[in-house]
Formats: sequence, C-alpha cells, structure tokens
Amino acid sequence: MPAKRSMRRKHGPHADITIENCQRAVRLQMVVFERFLHNLRRELGVAPNAAFVRLVTDSEMARLNATFRKKRKTTDVLSFPSDARSRPVRLQTRLKSLRGAFLGDIAISPVVARRNAEWFGRSLENEICILIVHGFLHLLGYDHETDRGEMERVEQKLRRRLRLV
Repeated sequence: MPAKRSMRRKHGPHADITIENCQRAVRLQMVVFERFLHNLRRELGVAPNAAFVRLVTDSEMARLNATFRKKRKTTDVLSFPSDARSRPVRLQTRLKSLRGAFLGDIAISPVVARRNAEWFGRSLENEICILIVHGFLHLLGYDHETDRGEMERVEQKLRRRLRLV
C-alpha cells in the first residue's frame, strides 16, 4: 500500500485546496500544485474544495481505467463527476450554475504524466497542471471524445490565462 501524504491545509494562503499524493514513484513538490489549484479555482470562480485531486500509482490508475472505462491500460487523468452533466453551452454559464457545488474527483498518474512531459517537451509540474485543468473540464461536463474540439478550445484558453505552456 503506498504511503499517503495528505496535503489538506487548515491554515495559510492555500487552505481551500485538497490534493493528496498517494504514490512514491515520482517525486513532486506538492506546493506547486496547491498554488496552481488555488489559482485555477479563482480563475473558474468555483467553491473552495470544489474538487479533490489524488495523485495515484500507475497500477491504481490502470485499475480505475479498467473498472470505470473498461480499458485495460493506464492513462494520465480520470475524472469522476459528482453528478451527471450535459455538455455545457458556455463555460461561464456552467460555472454560474455550479457555483458552490462539489464537482467531483480527479485521479492523475504522475508516472504517465512524466512520460507525457518528456514527449511534449514540458516540465513534469506543467504537465500535471495541464492534466488538472483537463480533469476540471471533464467535471464540468466537457468531453473531447464527442464535442468536435470544443473542450480543446476551452482548455487552450484556460491554459493561456493560467500561463501553462
């Protein structure tokens, strides 16, 4: 069982962020992700603790992917919305309707993220932040497999605003 290091803070500038590192294969500076989640939450205007992010082992990610998506391989990010949501007409409209709501959970595999970062020529921290944005958009109802590029356009816009390469 991997060691769990909870990053729930009760005091300080990032007290609204909930992220947990449940893997040891990849060393991470968790404060980077705390800050990023804080900035993302402010950019989107969602409630404190709107989502829970868990960094998981590659084997756990493969298990989750097999269980919930029937795909027998690992992946970089999975999102588990708290409620079924239709595709949003506009991001701002969806955010207004969900103000104060718990959106759901996001699982990220740092092992796959590291591989992606090397492939795309990005830092690992940047790649994980990109995956967090991607996961949040899925929680809001976006689906890049069916939306003809809409999620990609919204994600690119958010990445520019949050200064992600």
